[in-house]
Amino acid sequence: MQIAILTFDGFNELDSFIAAGILNRMRGQGWSVHIACPTPEVTSMNGVTIQRQKPIEFAAEADAVLIGSGVKTRELAADPTLMSRIRLDAGRQLIGAQCSGTLMLAKLGLVGDLPACTDLTTKPWVIEAGVTVIDAPFVAHGNVATAGGCLASQYLAAWMIARLATLADAEAAIHYVAPVGEKATYVEQALAVVSPFLTSSRTLAA
Repeated sequence: MQIAILTFDGFNELDSFIAAGILNRMRGQGWSVHIACPTPEVTSMNGVTIQRQKPIEFAAEADAVLIGSGVKTRELAADPTLMSRIRLDAGRQLIGAQCSGTLMLAKLGLVGDLPACTDLTTKPWVIEAGVTVIDAPFVAHGNVATAGGCLASQYLAAWMIARLATLADAEAAIHYVAPVGEKATYVEQALAVVSPFLTSSRTLAA
């Protein structure tokens, strides 16, 4: 599985890195997770500069894509040149968005009038884009999922692993990263959030 985590200038480290860390628990099963950016380097909202692993165009060939959030997302979502570089296919790919990344999904036409999750700051912009925002950490409609709140990235990662591999794999990944002494609680919570949105089909799995 090839996974792209779309990361832009002004990005939120929690969104991109937590998801990358959890998804990389599947490296032993052949998964490759890449931070994909529109420029060779991007700087986070807190001044951390990183080098991209893949260009943003890699999203078109990935099996799954996550769009992280950041302080510049509203500006970036209004840039037609940048947005035209992001090619996604919900019929073939799993696609997830975190917080203001939901605004990008809306601008790409991948949310429509379906209820979605986002953070409280982005909520009015997503509503302005014609999307109904619900008060929940995670929701999925078929192959497209959205999450609200920085630490909701664990739900996107768990959903993606459960969909592309197995629920047991998702449980193991969350168990590994959860705090000692609270692992059972974290696993139970994560599975309770994502399980209602898992399909019996594994047509996207290798």
